Amino acid sequence: MIALVDYGAGNLASVRKALAAVGAEVWTPAAPGELGRAAGIIVPGVGHFDATRGLTADWRAAIAAAAAGGTPLLGICVGLQWLFEGSEEAPAVPGLGVFPGRCGLIDSPGPKAQAPSRLKVPHVGWNSLTMPRPSTLMAGIAPGTQVYFTHSYAAPVIADTVASCEYGVPFSAAVERGNVAAMQFHPEKSGPAGLRMLANWLRTS
Repeated sequence: MIALVDYGAGNLASVRKALAAVGAEVWTPAAPGELGRAAGIIVPGVGHFDATRGLTADWRAAIAAAAAGGTPLLGICVGLQWLFEGSEEAPAVPGLGVFPGRCGLIDSPGPKAQAPSRLKVPHVGWNSLTMPRPSTLMAGIAPGTQVYFTHSYAAPVIADTVASCEYGVPFSAAVERGNVAAMQFHPEKSGPAGLRMLANWLRTS
């Protein structure tokens, strides 16, 4: 059973529908202590990074403990950003810090990066993926595959990046380290490719 965490900022209905399409059984835990019985945990998210304040200390501790114990953990959109150290969008709100670095405005993800001022923000629509190395999440996904994005902030490209995208400058479209993975794009809105990625992740749970 997959735990879909509801902290008030996720597109849960669409994610549930996509997970059902790939055969997953899903429930929304009412309390952090319920995560102990999860075969996998998904932290979705849309909108402003400040919404992750809803992941209070008890939720953070339970999610971190589950991941440290080997439970597969997946972040989607703002859920990916939350797995980094934080975001310039809400500097006082810490991320979980599984992945190094902070998220920045799409025209400058990461320190000192600059992009053309003509970029339209937010970045909304389809864009193609570059995959620097093989990964469980991207198994069977061809380079250049198009996925659907809607975001204004992005994570830097790091050693754990398994798919990147370019919108003025490169940013992490997906990251993976051991049992923790995340996607900046919305797999539930990315057609067959997005469903394939969710199925890839489910096989780890």
